Amino acid sequence: MNPISLKHLINFEKTPLNLLIAISTVVLLGAFAAGAVSFILHGHHAFNVSRQHPWGLLIVMYVFFVVSSTGLCIISSIGHVFGVKEFQQIGKRAIVGAIIALVSGFAVIALEVGHPVRMVIYNILTPNLASAIWWMGTLYGAYLVFITIEFFFLVRNDHKYSKLFGIGGLLFGLAAHSNLGAVFGFLVSRPSANGVFYPVYFILSAMITGCYLIYLMYGYRYKMNFPEEVATMLKKLAKILGMLLAILIFFEFWKIITALYGNLPERAETIFYAIQSPSFIIGEVILGMLIPFFIILFSNGEAIKPLVWASLSGMVGIFFMRYNLVHDTLVYPMQTLKVREYQLPPGMVSYFPSATEFAIGFGGIGIALMMYYVASKVFKLDDEPHTH
Repeated sequence: MNPISLKHLINFEKTPLNLLIAISTVVLLGAFAAGAVSFILHGHHAFNVSRQHPWGLLIVMYVFFVVSSTGLCIISSIGHVFGVKEFQQIGKRAIVGAIIALVSGFAVIALEVGHPVRMVIYNILTPNLASAIWWMGTLYGAYLVFITIEFFFLVRNDHKYSKLFGIGGLLFGLAAHSNLGAVFGFLVSRPSANGVFYPVYFILSAMITGCYLIYLMYGYRYKMNFPEEVATMLKKLAKILGMLLAILIFFEFWKIITALYGNLPERAETIFYAIQSPSFIIGEVILGMLIPFFIILFSNGEAIKPLVWASLSGMVGIFFMRYNLVHDTLVYPMQTLKVREYQLPPGMVSYFPSATEFAIGFGGIGIALMMYYVASKVFKLDDEPHTH
């Protein structure tokens, strides 16, 4: 651990990329602060959510961050939990990234909840064991505790206890994240989401997100000039990523086919509407899945530098996956009143985030960038691979 000082924190190589990231971080942090003030002054009226579309961009960004956290935890466990030698070197960097992503997600959702302190108090005093959302908060809280202690022992190079708490963090992370998928899967009134698809889909997409973030972290860390042991690890990770993307494409294909072929009222209409959206075709499919998959396929996982850039497009695609997940679940109008004769049925529900939602949601990225920069300055995150 390095000593903390302001001089040490602001001393960085002033390349164009570093300056761009630094300026972007400051702007995003300022946006988050402005969005928080707007929410405090106006409450949920500052958001463009409604009774028909109660979940907005802040839910999207919360899911985006916790997906990233769980994915990094799962990928890091390949090394120091399951003992795969090439992946042991990523333990500290991946776990600190998992902690930062989860804390950033909590910061965003805290403003969506409105009374986070009250929520924590009553979460303990009056638990609802039948509520998937109660389990989500409880499991993610336990997950944060485990991975924080795991990181503490990783920093101390105590691999016995880091493995022990790593197993706990992995189990709680899997439980919390599959439970988050169940929050959507339990929506009986929303046939497009209801079912067993989402708990499994959330774990799969989390692992893909973790792979993308590892490529971005190490691409930035080594400025595309990878040491031999890092290059070997990234090539093996590419093969894992390629397999995961193939499974995800398979999942998505059958989700769409079964929805359209079954022609279940509301479900088929919602899926047909969703797959025509540019955010699905361009964002989710092309950027999020096909570009990284074809690079891996045609290079046999050897093209590390293109994969770093493809991971950037992949993370953009992951954002659209999360946005489409929330929006498409709510896009079909809920008809609470009887439609009069000769009256046209209501159209799909429209939603576009407000300026406050943009400020808070993307401001969470600024929180994550700031915390990651501080962590990289304070902790030594690049120990050589260890053996037990």
